[in-house]
Amino acid sequence: MRLTRYTDYAMRVLLYLARKPDTLCSIGDIARAYAISQNHLMKVVNDLVNAGYLESVRGRHGGIRLAKPAADINVGALVRHTEDDFDLVGCGACIIAPACGLTSVLDEALQSFLATLDRYSLADIIARKGDFGYLLRAS
Repeated sequence: MRLTRYTDYAMRVLLYLARKPDTLCSIGDIARAYAISQNHLMKVVNDLVNAGYLESVRGRHGGIRLAKPAADINVGALVRHTEDDFDLVGCGACIIAPACGLTSVLDEALQSFLATLDRYSLADIIARKGDFGYLLRAS
């Protein structure tokens, strides 16, 4: 299973903001910290705001922050939100798909993958290896 860049960026935004839960941060700050495209992050952040993961404050001293505690943000739910295709193999066009056992095995593997992610919150991810702030470019 390979997650999309969209999911990668969504996780990066949430991880960055989870380190500073009481601070408003700009998309530009996050983009610089990870050395990634600000334009791509704007799309991701807009989606995360609309989905209730982030809060956006407009104005001169505005920015973004987590909309709820990191402990309440489930990684599995986030991945389900950001990924639009969990089809591991394109079995739909295969003539043996109705009788093939591989389809059910892959479905089982996907369910195990998601069940593992469901066991973790954003807070769990932050706590797992310690502070990574020193690795970010401009945090």
